[in-house]
Amino acid sequence: MAPPSEQISVKECIAYGVGDTATNLVWRTLMVFLGFFYTDVFGLSAAAVGTLMLVSRFGDGLSDLFMGVVADRTQTRWGKFRPWILWMAIPFGVMTVLTFTTPDLGSSGKLIYAYLTYNGLILVFTASNVPYSALMGVMSPDPAQRTRIASYRFVGAFVGALLTQGLNESLVNSFGQGDDTVGYRWTMILFAVIAVALFLWTFAGTKERVAPQPSEPLQLKRDLGDLFRNRAWWILFAIGLCFVGVMSLKQGATLYYFTYFLEAKPLAATYLVVGTVGALIGAALTGRFVAMWGRKTVMIGSFAILGLSSFAMYTVGREAATTVFALGFVTEFASGPIVTLFFAMLADAADFSEWKTGRRATGLVYSAGSLSFKFGSGVGGGLIGYVLASYGYEANATQSPEALEGIRLLMSVLPAAGAVVGITAFWFYPISERLLDEIKEALAEKRKVHPD
Repeated sequence: MAPPSEQISVKECIAYGVGDTATNLVWRTLMVFLGFFYTDVFGLSAAAVGTLMLVSRFGDGLSDLFMGVVADRTQTRWGKFRPWILWMAIPFGVMTVLTFTTPDLGSSGKLIYAYLTYNGLILVFTASNVPYSALMGVMSPDPAQRTRIASYRFVGAFVGALLTQGLNESLVNSFGQGDDTVGYRWTMILFAVIAVALFLWTFAGTKERVAPQPSEPLQLKRDLGDLFRNRAWWILFAIGLCFVGVMSLKQGATLYYFTYFLEAKPLAATYLVVGTVGALIGAALTGRFVAMWGRKTVMIGSFAILGLSSFAMYTVGREAATTVFALGFVTEFASGPIVTLFFAMLADAADFSEWKTGRRATGLVYSAGSLSFKFGSGVGGGLIGYVLASYGYEANATQSPEALEGIRLLMSVLPAAGAVVGITAFWFYPISERLLDEIKEALAEKRKVHPD
Protein backbone atom coordinates (compact mmCIF):
# COMPACT_ATOMS: atom_id res chain seq x y z
CA MET A 1 0.00 0.00 0.00
CA ALA A 2 1.06 3.59 -0.55
CA PRO A 3 2.46 5.39 2.49
CA PRO A 4 0.19 7.85 4.28
CA SER A 5 0.36 11.40 3.00
CA GLU A 6 1.00 14.55 5.02
CA GLN A 7 -2.23 15.96 6.43
CA ILE A 8 -2.92 19.43 5.05
CA SER A 9 -3.78 21.84 7.86
CA VAL A 10 -7.09 23.67 8.03
CA LYS A 11 -5.14 26.93 7.93
CA GLU A 12 -3.54 26.01 4.61
CA CYS A 13 -6.82 24.74 3.17
CA ILE A 14 -8.43 28.07 4.03
CA ALA A 15 -5.51 29.97 2.49
CA TYR A 16 -6.03 27.99 -0.71
CA GLY A 17 -9.79 28.42 -0.61
CA VAL A 18 -9.73 32.22 -0.36
CA GLY A 19 -7.98 32.28 -3.75
CA ASP A 20 -11.26 31.17 -5.30
CA THR A 21 -13.13 33.71 -3.19
CA ALA A 22 -10.98 36.30 -4.95
CA THR A 23 -11.59 34.74 -8.37
CA ASN A 24 -15.35 34.52 -7.89
CA LEU A 25 -15.75 38.10 -6.78
CA VAL A 26 -15.01 38.74 -10.45
CA TRP A 27 -15.85 35.45 -12.23
CA ARG A 28 -19.36 35.21 -10.81
CA THR A 29 -19.92 38.88 -11.58
CA LEU A 30 -19.02 38.14 -15.20
CA MET A 31 -21.40 35.17 -15.32
CA VAL A 32 -24.35 36.86 -13.65
CA PHE A 33 -24.09 40.58 -14.33
CA LEU A 34 -21.83 41.24 -17.32
CA GLY A 35 -24.40 40.46 -20.04
CA PHE A 36 -27.02 42.65 -18.37
CA PHE A 37 -24.37 45.34 -17.78
CA TYR A 38 -23.39 45.33 -21.46
CA THR A 39 -26.98 45.49 -22.79
CA ASP A 40 -28.81 47.59 -20.21
CA VAL A 41 -26.02 49.82 -18.82
CA PHE A 42 -23.26 50.09 -21.42
CA GLY A 43 -25.72 50.08 -24.33
CA LEU A 44 -24.51 47.22 -26.55
CA SER A 45 -27.01 45.12 -28.52
CA ALA A 46 -27.88 41.61 -27.33
CA ALA A 47 -26.55 40.07 -30.56
CA ALA A 48 -23.26 41.98 -30.27
CA VAL A 49 -22.87 40.80 -26.69
CA GLY A 50 -23.57 37.20 -27.71
CA THR A 51 -20.87 37.36 -30.38
CA LEU A 52 -18.44 39.03 -27.96
CA MET A 53 -18.91 36.29 -25.37
CA LEU A 54 -18.65 33.44 -27.84
CA VAL A 55 -15.72 34.69 -29.93
CA SER A 56 -13.69 35.92 -26.97
CA ARG A 57 -13.94 32.72 -24.97
CA PHE A 58 -13.27 30.38 -27.89
CA GLY A 59 -10.48 32.56 -29.25
CA ASP A 60 -8.75 32.47 -25.89
CA GLY A 61 -8.73 28.68 -25.66
CA LEU A 62 -5.14 28.20 -26.85
CA SER A 63 -3.87 30.48 -24.09
CA ASP A 64 -5.03 27.95 -21.49
CA LEU A 65 -3.00 25.13 -23.03
CA PHE A 66 -0.02 27.44 -23.46
CA MET A 67 -0.30 28.59 -19.85
CA GLY A 68 -0.40 24.99 -18.66
CA VAL A 69 2.86 24.24 -20.48
CA VAL A 70 4.52 27.42 -19.19
CA ALA A 71 3.44 26.81 -15.60
CA ASP A 72 4.75 23.24 -15.69
CA ARG A 73 8.18 24.61 -16.67
CA THR A 74 8.26 27.50 -14.23
CA GLN A 75 11.11 27.08 -11.73
CA THR A 76 11.33 29.50 -8.78
CA ARG A 77 12.15 29.29 -5.10
CA TRP A 78 8.37 29.50 -4.49
CA GLY A 79 7.56 26.54 -6.74
CA LYS A 80 5.92 26.20 -10.14
CA PHE A 81 2.41 27.50 -9.58
CA ARG A 82 2.34 29.79 -6.53
CA PRO A 83 4.39 32.59 -8.12
CA TRP A 84 1.83 33.09 -10.88
CA ILE A 85 -0.82 33.85 -8.26
CA LEU A 86 1.48 36.58 -6.91
CA TRP A 87 2.49 37.99 -10.30
CA MET A 88 -1.06 38.22 -11.66
CA ALA A 89 -2.82 39.60 -8.56
CA ILE A 90 -2.56 43.32 -9.39
CA PRO A 91 -3.10 42.94 -13.19
CA PHE A 92 -6.24 40.93 -12.37
CA GLY A 93 -7.55 43.79 -10.25
CA VAL A 94 -6.71 46.44 -12.85
CA MET A 95 -8.38 44.59 -15.74
CA THR A 96 -11.47 43.96 -13.61
CA VAL A 97 -11.96 47.68 -13.07
CA LEU A 98 -11.33 48.53 -16.72
CA THR A 99 -13.88 45.93 -17.89
CA PHE A 100 -16.62 47.62 -15.88
CA THR A 101 -15.62 51.16 -16.81
CA THR A 102 -17.91 52.81 -19.38
CA PRO A 103 -16.22 55.50 -21.49
CA ASP A 104 -18.44 57.42 -23.91
CA LEU A 105 -16.91 56.32 -27.22
CA GLY A 106 -19.92 55.90 -29.50
CA SER A 107 -21.39 52.55 -30.55
CA SER A 108 -18.36 51.22 -32.44
CA GLY A 109 -15.89 52.57 -29.91
CA LYS A 110 -17.79 50.99 -27.04
CA LEU A 111 -17.78 47.61 -28.75
CA ILE A 112 -14.03 47.80 -29.45
CA TYR A 113 -13.39 48.85 -25.84
CA ALA A 114 -15.50 45.93 -24.59
CA TYR A 115 -13.52 43.47 -26.73
CA LEU A 116 -10.17 44.85 -25.54
CA THR A 117 -10.95 44.97 -21.84
CA TYR A 118 -12.92 41.73 -21.68
CA ASN A 119 -10.25 39.79 -23.55
CA GLY A 120 -7.53 41.39 -21.45
CA LEU A 121 -9.30 40.26 -18.30
CA ILE A 122 -9.68 36.73 -19.69
CA LEU A 123 -5.94 36.51 -20.47
CA VAL A 124 -4.98 37.65 -16.97
CA PHE A 125 -7.54 35.23 -15.55
CA THR A 126 -5.84 32.41 -17.49
CA ALA A 127 -2.37 33.31 -16.23
CA SER A 128 -3.67 33.27 -12.66
CA ASN A 129 -6.30 30.55 -12.63
CA VAL A 130 -4.54 27.73 -14.50
CA PRO A 131 -1.62 27.77 -12.01
CA TYR A 132 -4.02 28.28 -9.10
CA SER A 133 -6.04 25.22 -10.10
CA ALA A 134 -2.89 23.16 -10.70
CA LEU A 135 -1.55 24.11 -7.27
CA MET A 136 -4.11 21.80 -5.65
CA GLY A 137 -2.59 18.88 -7.55
CA VAL A 138 0.84 19.44 -5.97
CA MET A 139 -0.25 20.35 -2.44
CA SER A 140 -0.78 16.64 -1.78
CA PRO A 141 -0.41 13.35 -3.72
CA ASP A 142 -3.42 11.84 -1.90
CA PRO A 143 -6.80 11.85 -3.76
CA ALA A 144 -8.68 12.05 -0.44
CA GLN A 145 -6.65 15.09 0.60
CA ARG A 146 -7.29 16.70 -2.77
CA THR A 147 -11.04 16.22 -2.40
CA ARG A 148 -10.78 17.85 1.03
CA ILE A 149 -8.76 20.76 -0.36
CA ALA A 150 -11.25 21.07 -3.24
CA SER A 151 -14.11 21.30 -0.74
CA TYR A 152 -12.41 24.24 0.94
CA ARG A 153 -11.74 25.76 -2.45
CA PHE A 154 -15.36 25.71 -3.47
CA VAL A 155 -16.64 26.83 -0.13
CA GLY A 156 -14.33 29.79 -0.75
CA ALA A 157 -15.64 30.12 -4.30
CA PHE A 158 -19.24 30.18 -3.18
CA VAL A 159 -18.44 32.72 -0.44
CA GLY A 160 -17.11 34.96 -3.23
CA ALA A 161 -20.25 34.30 -5.24
CA LEU A 162 -22.39 35.01 -2.19
CA LEU A 163 -20.71 38.37 -1.69
CA THR A 164 -20.97 39.56 -5.28
CA GLN A 165 -24.48 38.23 -5.89
CA GLY A 166 -25.82 39.45 -2.57
CA LEU A 167 -24.15 42.86 -2.54
CA ASN A 168 -23.71 43.80 -6.19
CA GLU A 169 -27.10 45.39 -6.78
CA SER A 170 -27.16 47.32 -3.50
CA LEU A 171 -23.56 48.49 -3.92
CA VAL A 172 -24.26 49.68 -7.47
CA ASN A 173 -27.27 51.62 -6.21
CA SER A 174 -25.37 53.05 -3.24
CA PHE A 175 -22.28 54.10 -5.19
CA GLY A 176 -24.17 55.25 -8.26
CA GLN A 177 -27.12 57.08 -6.69
CA GLY A 178 -29.13 56.40 -9.84
CA ASP A 179 -26.17 56.31 -12.24
CA ASP A 180 -25.36 52.63 -12.81
CA THR A 181 -22.23 53.41 -14.83
CA VAL A 182 -20.68 55.04 -11.77
CA GLY A 183 -22.15 52.40 -9.46
CA TYR A 184 -20.64 49.47 -11.36
CA ARG A 185 -17.24 51.14 -11.60
CA TRP A 186 -16.89 51.75 -7.85
CA THR A 187 -18.39 48.38 -6.96
CA MET A 188 -15.78 46.62 -9.06
CA ILE A 189 -12.98 48.78 -7.64
CA LEU A 190 -13.99 47.53 -4.19
CA PHE A 191 -14.14 43.90 -5.32
CA ALA A 192 -10.80 44.22 -7.14
CA VAL A 193 -9.01 45.51 -4.03
CA ILE A 194 -10.41 42.65 -1.93
CA ALA A 195 -9.46 40.12 -4.63
CA VAL A 196 -5.84 41.29 -4.77
CA ALA A 197 -5.50 40.97 -0.97
CA LEU A 198 -6.96 37.45 -1.01
CA PHE A 199 -4.63 36.32 -3.81
CA LEU A 200 -1.67 37.47 -1.73
CA TRP A 201 -3.02 35.43 1.20
CA THR A 202 -3.21 32.33 -1.00
CA PHE A 203 0.35 32.82 -2.22
CA ALA A 204 1.71 33.27 1.32
CA GLY A 205 -0.30 30.49 2.99
CA THR A 206 0.13 27.47 0.68
CA LYS A 207 2.93 25.02 -0.10
CA GLU A 208 3.83 22.77 -3.04
CA ARG A 209 4.71 19.25 -1.86
CA VAL A 210 4.62 16.89 -4.87
CA ALA A 211 8.20 16.83 -6.11
CA PRO A 212 8.58 18.23 -9.63
CA GLN A 213 10.07 16.22 -12.46
CA PRO A 214 13.56 17.22 -13.61
CA SER A 215 13.39 20.33 -15.77
CA GLU A 216 12.95 19.45 -19.43
CA PRO A 217 13.11 21.59 -22.57
CA LEU A 218 9.79 22.59 -24.05
CA GLN A 219 8.37 19.78 -26.19
CA LEU A 220 4.94 21.12 -26.97
CA LYS A 221 4.08 18.46 -29.55
CA ARG A 222 4.89 15.63 -27.14
CA ASP A 223 3.12 17.28 -24.20
CA LEU A 224 -0.01 18.00 -26.20
CA GLY A 225 0.11 14.46 -27.55
CA ASP A 226 0.14 13.13 -23.98
CA LEU A 227 -2.78 15.39 -23.14
CA PHE A 228 -4.91 14.55 -26.14
CA ARG A 229 -4.42 10.81 -25.58
CA ASN A 230 -5.63 11.19 -22.01
CA ARG A 231 -9.23 9.98 -22.19
CA ALA A 232 -9.95 11.12 -18.65
CA TRP A 233 -8.93 14.68 -19.61
CA TRP A 234 -11.26 14.74 -22.61
CA ILE A 235 -14.23 13.58 -20.56
CA LEU A 236 -13.53 16.04 -17.76
CA PHE A 237 -13.20 18.78 -20.35
CA ALA A 238 -16.65 17.88 -21.73
CA ILE A 239 -18.13 17.78 -18.23
CA GLY A 240 -16.67 21.18 -17.37
CA LEU A 241 -17.96 22.67 -20.61
CA CYS A 242 -21.48 21.32 -20.00
CA PHE A 243 -21.54 22.35 -16.37
CA VAL A 244 -20.35 25.91 -16.90
CA GLY A 245 -22.54 26.28 -19.97
CA VAL A 246 -25.56 25.30 -17.89
CA MET A 247 -24.68 27.58 -14.98
CA SER A 248 -23.80 30.48 -17.30
CA LEU A 249 -27.22 30.20 -18.94
CA LYS A 250 -29.10 30.16 -15.65
CA GLN A 251 -27.07 32.80 -13.85
CA GLY A 252 -26.70 35.07 -16.86
CA ALA A 253 -30.46 34.96 -17.48
CA THR A 254 -31.40 35.61 -13.84
CA LEU A 255 -31.55 39.42 -14.01
CA TYR A 256 -33.55 39.27 -17.25
CA TYR A 257 -35.91 36.68 -15.70
CA PHE A 258 -36.59 38.67 -12.54
CA THR A 259 -36.70 42.06 -14.28
CA TYR A 260 -38.95 41.19 -17.19
CA PHE A 261 -40.71 37.85 -16.55
CA LEU A 262 -41.38 37.98 -12.80
CA GLU A 263 -41.31 41.81 -12.78
CA ALA A 264 -39.56 41.62 -9.40
CA LYS A 265 -35.99 42.77 -10.01
CA PRO A 266 -35.32 43.56 -6.29
CA LEU A 267 -35.79 39.85 -5.53
CA ALA A 268 -33.00 38.82 -7.90
CA ALA A 269 -30.24 39.45 -5.35
CA THR A 270 -32.05 37.39 -2.70
CA TYR A 271 -32.59 34.58 -5.20
CA LEU A 272 -28.90 34.54 -6.08
CA VAL A 273 -27.91 34.50 -2.41
CA VAL A 274 -30.29 31.62 -1.64
CA GLY A 275 -28.88 29.65 -4.56
CA THR A 276 -25.29 30.33 -3.55
CA VAL A 277 -25.99 29.15 0.00
CA GLY A 278 -27.30 25.94 -1.56
CA ALA A 279 -24.13 25.57 -3.64
CA LEU A 280 -21.94 26.23 -0.61
CA ILE A 281 -23.75 23.54 1.38
CA GLY A 282 -23.44 21.10 -1.53
CA ALA A 283 -19.70 21.76 -1.84
CA ALA A 284 -19.14 21.40 1.91
CA LEU A 285 -20.97 18.03 1.95
CA THR A 286 -19.21 16.60 -1.11
CA GLY A 287 -16.63 14.63 0.87
CA ARG A 288 -19.36 13.01 2.95
CA PHE A 289 -21.43 12.17 -0.14
CA VAL A 290 -18.41 10.60 -1.84
CA ALA A 291 -17.63 8.51 1.26
CA MET A 292 -21.19 7.15 1.21
CA TRP A 293 -21.81 6.65 -2.51
CA GLY A 294 -18.58 7.10 -4.49
CA ARG A 295 -17.58 9.74 -7.01
CA LYS A 296 -19.43 8.37 -10.02
CA THR A 297 -22.79 8.13 -8.26
CA VAL A 298 -22.43 11.59 -6.72
CA MET A 299 -21.46 13.20 -10.03
CA ILE A 300 -24.24 11.60 -12.08
CA GLY A 301 -26.83 12.10 -9.35
CA SER A 302 -25.91 15.77 -9.00
CA PHE A 303 -26.21 16.35 -12.74
CA ALA A 304 -29.59 14.60 -12.75
CA ILE A 305 -30.92 16.79 -9.92
CA LEU A 306 -29.57 19.90 -11.63
CA GLY A 307 -31.26 18.98 -14.90
CA LEU A 308 -34.62 18.06 -13.39
CA SER A 309 -34.83 21.17 -11.22
CA SER A 310 -33.90 23.35 -14.19
CA PHE A 311 -36.55 21.76 -16.41
CA ALA A 312 -39.16 22.21 -13.67
CA MET A 313 -38.52 25.96 -13.82
CA TYR A 314 -40.30 26.04 -17.20
CA THR A 315 -43.60 25.06 -15.53
CA VAL A 316 -43.46 27.95 -13.04
CA GLY A 317 -45.86 30.84 -13.56
CA ARG A 318 -45.20 34.53 -13.07
CA GLU A 319 -46.75 34.59 -9.59
CA ALA A 320 -44.87 31.59 -8.15
CA ALA A 321 -41.79 33.31 -6.71
CA THR A 322 -41.56 30.85 -3.80
CA THR A 323 -41.30 27.91 -6.19
CA VAL A 324 -38.64 29.75 -8.19
CA PHE A 325 -36.58 30.21 -5.04
CA ALA A 326 -36.95 26.56 -4.05
CA LEU A 327 -35.92 25.30 -7.48
CA GLY A 328 -33.01 27.72 -7.57
CA PHE A 329 -31.76 26.41 -4.22
CA VAL A 330 -31.97 22.79 -5.39
CA THR A 331 -30.19 23.53 -8.67
CA GLU A 332 -27.31 25.31 -6.97
CA PHE A 333 -27.09 22.65 -4.23
CA ALA A 334 -26.53 20.07 -6.96
CA SER A 335 -23.85 22.25 -8.57
CA GLY A 336 -21.69 22.16 -5.43
CA PRO A 337 -20.57 18.51 -5.68
CA ILE A 338 -20.13 18.74 -9.46
CA VAL A 339 -17.64 21.58 -9.42
CA THR A 340 -15.82 20.25 -6.34
CA LEU A 341 -15.34 16.79 -7.82
CA PHE A 342 -14.43 18.20 -11.22
CA PHE A 343 -11.29 19.91 -9.95
CA ALA A 344 -10.34 17.08 -7.61
CA MET A 345 -10.61 14.66 -10.55
CA LEU A 346 -8.35 16.81 -12.73
CA ALA A 347 -5.57 15.92 -10.29
CA ASP A 348 -6.48 12.27 -10.85
CA ALA A 349 -6.23 12.83 -14.61
CA ALA A 350 -2.72 14.27 -14.09
CA ASP A 351 -1.78 11.15 -12.11
CA PHE A 352 -3.32 8.98 -14.83
CA SER A 353 -1.18 10.70 -17.47
CA GLU A 354 2.00 10.33 -15.39
CA TRP A 355 1.21 6.66 -14.75
CA LYS A 356 0.73 6.06 -18.47
CA THR A 357 3.62 8.13 -19.87
CA GLY A 358 6.10 8.55 -17.02
CA ARG A 359 5.79 12.33 -17.41
CA ARG A 360 3.78 14.68 -15.22
CA ALA A 361 2.15 17.82 -16.60
CA THR A 362 -0.10 19.06 -13.81
CA GLY A 363 -0.49 22.57 -15.19
CA LEU A 364 -1.32 21.36 -18.69
CA VAL A 365 -3.90 18.88 -17.40
CA TYR A 366 -5.44 21.52 -15.17
CA SER A 367 -5.75 23.82 -18.17
CA ALA A 368 -8.83 21.69 -18.93
CA GLY A 369 -10.50 23.45 -16.03
CA SER A 370 -9.90 26.96 -17.28
CA LEU A 371 -10.36 25.94 -20.92
CA SER A 372 -13.68 24.19 -20.37
CA PHE A 373 -14.90 26.98 -18.10
CA LYS A 374 -14.10 29.56 -20.76
CA PHE A 375 -15.69 27.55 -23.55
CA GLY A 376 -18.71 26.79 -21.36
CA SER A 377 -19.20 30.40 -20.35
CA GLY A 378 -18.68 31.42 -23.98
CA VAL A 379 -21.39 29.00 -25.12
CA GLY A 380 -23.69 30.08 -22.30
CA GLY A 381 -23.08 33.80 -22.76
CA GLY A 382 -23.34 33.51 -26.52
CA LEU A 383 -26.62 31.62 -26.32
CA ILE A 384 -28.09 34.23 -24.00
CA GLY A 385 -27.33 37.00 -26.46
CA TYR A 386 -28.49 35.08 -29.52
CA VAL A 387 -31.68 33.73 -27.91
CA LEU A 388 -32.63 37.17 -26.62
CA ALA A 389 -31.98 38.72 -30.03
CA SER A 390 -33.85 35.99 -31.93
CA TYR A 391 -36.89 36.28 -29.62
CA GLY A 392 -37.05 40.06 -30.01
CA TYR A 393 -35.60 41.32 -26.72
CA GLU A 394 -35.33 45.11 -26.32
CA ALA A 395 -33.32 46.56 -23.44
CA ASN A 396 -35.15 48.71 -20.88
CA ALA A 397 -38.56 48.12 -22.52
CA THR A 398 -41.72 46.08 -21.94
CA GLN A 399 -40.99 42.68 -23.45
CA SER A 400 -43.20 40.88 -25.97
CA PRO A 401 -44.61 37.41 -25.17
CA GLU A 402 -42.01 35.96 -27.55
CA ALA A 403 -39.14 37.67 -25.70
CA LEU A 404 -40.48 36.43 -22.37
CA GLU A 405 -40.59 32.90 -23.78
CA GLY A 406 -36.94 33.18 -24.76
CA ILE A 407 -36.04 34.30 -21.23
CA ARG A 408 -37.94 31.31 -19.77
CA LEU A 409 -36.09 28.88 -22.05
CA LEU A 410 -32.76 30.29 -20.91
CA MET A 411 -33.66 29.55 -17.28
CA SER A 412 -35.09 26.06 -17.81
CA VAL A 413 -35.12 23.89 -20.92
CA LEU A 414 -31.71 24.81 -22.33
CA PRO A 415 -29.85 24.21 -19.02
CA ALA A 416 -31.70 20.89 -18.58
CA ALA A 417 -30.48 19.77 -22.02
CA GLY A 418 -26.91 20.66 -21.03
CA ALA A 419 -27.20 18.55 -17.88
CA VAL A 420 -28.24 15.52 -19.95
CA VAL A 421 -25.12 15.93 -22.10
CA GLY A 422 -23.00 16.13 -18.93
CA ILE A 423 -24.41 12.86 -17.59
CA THR A 424 -23.77 11.15 -20.93
CA ALA A 425 -20.15 12.34 -20.98
CA PHE A 426 -19.36 11.23 -17.45
CA TRP A 427 -20.74 7.77 -18.08
CA PHE A 428 -17.55 7.06 -20.05
CA TYR A 429 -15.08 8.34 -17.42
CA PRO A 430 -12.28 5.73 -17.31
CA ILE A 431 -10.76 6.12 -13.81
CA SER A 432 -12.54 3.86 -11.33
CA GLU A 433 -11.90 3.96 -7.59
CA ARG A 434 -9.91 0.71 -7.87
CA LEU A 435 -7.73 2.04 -10.68
CA LEU A 436 -7.17 5.25 -8.75
CA ASP A 437 -5.80 3.25 -5.81
CA GLU A 438 -3.47 1.34 -8.15
CA ILE A 439 -2.20 4.59 -9.68
CA LYS A 440 -1.62 6.13 -6.27
CA GLU A 441 0.44 3.13 -5.12
CA ALA A 442 2.49 3.01 -8.33
CA LEU A 443 3.31 6.72 -8.24
CA ALA A 444 4.15 6.64 -4.53
CA GLU A 445 6.63 3.84 -5.21
CA LYS A 446 8.11 5.74 -8.15
CA ARG A 447 8.62 8.87 -6.08
CA LYS A 448 10.21 6.85 -3.29
CA VAL A 449 12.74 5.39 -5.71
CA HIS A 450 13.16 8.56 -7.78
CA PRO A 451 12.31 11.48 -5.43
CA ASP A 452 13.31 14.07 -8.06
